[in-house]
Amino acid sequence: MANLKDLKIRIKSVKSTQKITSAMKMVAAAKLRRAQEAAEAARPYAQRMERMIASLGAKVGSSGGPRLIAGTGKDDVHMIVVATADRGLCGGFNSSIVRAARRRIIELEREGKTVKIMTVGRKARDQLRRTHGAKIVKSMENVARTVVGFETADNIARELIHAFDAGEFDVCTIFFNRFKSAMSQIVTAQQLIPASVPEAEEEQGDELKALYEYEPDEEGILAALLPRNVATQIYAALLENAASEHGARMTAMDSATRNAGDMIDRLTMTYNRTRQAVITKELIEIISGAEAL
Repeated sequence: MANLKDLKIRIKSVKSTQKITSAMKMVAAAKLRRAQEAAEAARPYAQRMERMIASLGAKVGSSGGPRLIAGTGKDDVHMIVVATADRGLCGGFNSSIVRAARRRIIELEREGKTVKIMTVGRKARDQLRRTHGAKIVKSMENVARTVVGFETADNIARELIHAFDAGEFDVCTIFFNRFKSAMSQIVTAQQLIPASVPEAEEEQGDELKALYEYEPDEEGILAALLPRNVATQIYAALLENAASEHGARMTAMDSATRNAGDMIDRLTMTYNRTRQAVITKELIEIISGAEAL
């Protein structure tokens, strides 16, 4: 039979945990609204930027454009950017991104490709370090600790472009969670370098066939737009990640709060039954002693 003191301590501990999870849920809910608005506001700009790059790329041709759209002519070395959160307690948010990245890494290695990893967020570094630590070439933390800024995304883009120009990799892909709702996030793999023109052409089709005149020429505009496009896509991915993280944390903490309430009810029932059994046992002992006299 459980000890009454232990049960009382356990109930108190669960109640304290419930207060913490409830507070974390409210904080995540407050942050989610702002993060969701920022992510949704960035989507049209990022999508329109992709369309513009695709339109210019279709005119220039994949072989005649800048290297950021034409590529190096090979895909032997892949840079995988894994963007997660710095903190946990957000359900499967971090692990789902890391699992998708791991699957992609394994696929590339089976094809004989060389893989390099850049982690954005402490959880990505910690989880990938166990199995792919030797492949991690860069780790970044506290990227979205307060508010995601374009300057942060621009710095990441500059590092990637510098490494690409130095011939350190041929293809760069970022893994992140696209926000759908507080309860649903979509793991997304988006190619950053070189810009994926064919996919954009298939999606936009008729729109890309419209006739535009560019001043200056297409090559000059592409040279200026492509670096900014990399930064824009990274910025949009970080905003999506921030909204997804807060949504996942709010959902996880809500579930934890409910589970704590259920556990408190069960423990309280066990406590009352145990207490009643103790009282009954004591009464029996008193009555038995009185009869013995």
